[in-house]
Amino acid sequence: MRTTTHDTQTTTLHRAVLVSLITDEVKRSGIDPFYSLEELVQLAETAGVDVVTTMTQSKDTRDPKWFIGKGKVQELRAVMDELGANTAIFDQDLSGAQVRNLEEILDAKIIDRTQLILDIFAQRAKTREGIIQVELAQLSYLLPRLSGHGKNLSRLGGGIGTRGPGESKLETDRRHIRNRITDLKRQLKEVVRHRTLHRERRKKSGVIQVALVGYTNAGKSTLLRELTAADVYVENQLFATLDPTSRNWRLPNGKEIVLTDTVGFIQNLPHDLVAAFRATLEEVNEADLILHIVDASSEMREDQMGVVNDILQQLGAGSKQEIILYNKRDLCSEERLQLLHQDRTHMLISALDKKDLERVALAVQEQLVGKTVTYYIPPERGDLIALAYRLGEVLEQDHDEDGVRLRVRLDKADAEVQGHKLASYVIHR
Repeated sequence: MRTTTHDTQTTTLHRAVLVSLITDEVKRSGIDPFYSLEELVQLAETAGVDVVTTMTQSKDTRDPKWFIGKGKVQELRAVMDELGANTAIFDQDLSGAQVRNLEEILDAKIIDRTQLILDIFAQRAKTREGIIQVELAQLSYLLPRLSGHGKNLSRLGGGIGTRGPGESKLETDRRHIRNRITDLKRQLKEVVRHRTLHRERRKKSGVIQVALVGYTNAGKSTLLRELTAADVYVENQLFATLDPTSRNWRLPNGKEIVLTDTVGFIQNLPHDLVAAFRATLEEVNEADLILHIVDASSEMREDQMGVVNDILQQLGAGSKQEIILYNKRDLCSEERLQLLHQDRTHMLISALDKKDLERVALAVQEQLVGKTVTYYIPPERGDLIALAYRLGEVLEQDHDEDGVRLRVRLDKADAEVQGHKLASYVIHR
């Protein structure tokens, strides 16, 4: 058993020992268990937990009853008693039976990685949509594990009129949660309907959207703030922002687009959370361009990029046009910087450097600009002449008695939406 003690002077409601089980299955998954445990420490601290120590245990397979084995649970109990810990947080998901068994021996609150992430999301959610999505994910995760959450289970309802004749408390809990899930799904369906209508209006108006995606704490919110002067919360912690934020962003050519920050990703992002947040995450599918923000200073940079790419694939956005921004270059050594591939779609930046931000704006503008087309439009079609100006940058303009010749560098998204109206007036591509 590997034990690492964290020196801490603070006293919080939850004093926790963090536990990771390293099995053959974990090794085959390609996930670095020690990095995952370090990340669990950050997650716990983000949730306001006082982490007093971490422990790792290696076994061929997980113990179906005690997860880490009964003997190791006894050792964990001794460590918790010695350090005054009242909570055990596991880096892998636990079954309901395992929670119950661990709770009985440890006489402490038992939390797994998914519950911890869901708790952080619950703290961060501010909008009605975010609150609905988090509660739906929490209840979807809790329902199949209900029988194992003895002391941990907080009653979600009950009282007079909620129990049927001879119905057990557990069945009442299940029925209440199922009813609540149904109600939340109905509310979320309405939210999705409104979001879909908003998307359709945005498409018809020809608005170009760029989405910021990346591993949590890669610097997305900082980049949004610096590019758009947005008043957004920025903090060096995991999931500092949860609800997506959109702001207008004016490119160097004067074109105004919408820049949207999305929730940060993390390895082992709970399935229920991805499902609940699909309506929000699908904003990525509607984007004309993705800016993938990477923490260049992270030792796990490649793994973090892999996690983001996997989730984009799940969302159906894996083939989207993207620019990769290696952020936090000021925190990197020269050796690390030299390892990073750089070209027109892979850029090394600091979100706090104005010159780097100018380079980003030019790169985005270049990616969004389409082909150059020449139109010859009759003078009486002033509406089409105005449309040509809206579709991109007019490079040349000539008049004669029969019409107006316009050479236009098109904006890709605008041209796709409304360019067909001018198709019959094209004279040179």
